[in-house]
Amino acid sequence: GSSVLSISLLGSRSRCPPLSDRCGFAPCLSPDTRSLVLGLHREAEKQFRSALTHQEFVDTYLYLAKVYQRLDQPITALNVFKQGLDHFPAEVTLLTGIARIHEEMNNMISATEYYKEVLKQDNTHVEAIACIGSNNFYTDQPEIALRFYRRLLQMGVFNCQLYNNLGLCCVYAQQYDMTLSSFERALALVSSDEEQADIWYNLGHVAVGIGDLTLTYQCFKLALAFNNNHGEAYNNLAMLELRKGRIEQAKAFLQTAASLSPHMYEPHFNFAMLSDKVGDLQSSYMAAQKSEDAFPEHVDTQQILKNLRQHFATL
Repeated sequence: GSSVLSISLLGSRSRCPPLSDRCGFAPCLSPDTRSLVLGLHREAEKQFRSALTHQEFVDTYLYLAKVYQRLDQPITALNVFKQGLDHFPAEVTLLTGIARIHEEMNNMISATEYYKEVLKQDNTHVEAIACIGSNNFYTDQPEIALRFYRRLLQMGVFNCQLYNNLGLCCVYAQQYDMTLSSFERALALVSSDEEQADIWYNLGHVAVGIGDLTLTYQCFKLALAFNNNHGEAYNNLAMLELRKGRIEQAKAFLQTAASLSPHMYEPHFNFAMLSDKVGDLQSSYMAAQKSEDAFPEHVDTQQILKNLRQHFATL
């Protein structure tokens, strides 16, 4: 009944520069661009639509799509990008824009397809390579993800996120010879406490894999030392405390994890299991409901809810 968490890759994408940088605009902005900068989105929409009727530029489609993204209208933004592709087939910036929107909508299958189209036009596109690698990792294909991240290394990308992700892929692809050296390089390249915390958190999972629970505990503690709001680390520390029989400490860690990361099902599920174990059925039921809200398809959550409902029905 213990958790372990979805292990998170650090964001390794190299986003394209802001539109104003990429397009080389001078400080004196055009009226349509100025409206966008000032947050006058409907005015900017009119200006960009008008500009497209006079002459079509890729940048105009990019700005118009950005307006709709600011207005939280991703489907309309997608349509704008696709209209742009009708006039500028296989334009990398338009394909990338479509892929990003699908990714933000958590439609990873479509996002990956568009990133693959990007790579057909530009096989050195860092963002596309990194995102396809990330998707392969999360679909249980670490060996394929490893190939994409190694490609980034060959291209000269050299940062903390890349080495962290390489280390994780090596762990799950069982290529242990590169695992620790990748994490060591990642630690040498960190630029923030949050990155440091995530790397120590991932090293904690490596320690779990080799069965060294003392090292695991130390790694998760170090993660919290660098980022005291790391919900995943609190959840996993709770499981270690529970193994030691420290039930109250485990409860406290799980409650902290649930409050810091309410979107995660693991703290709620673990708290439900722990409460059920000590006979606090009401708390167990409430936590299991929260787990179900976060992850409706989780089979173990459904089972504990079923058992509790049957028990309550007999009272």
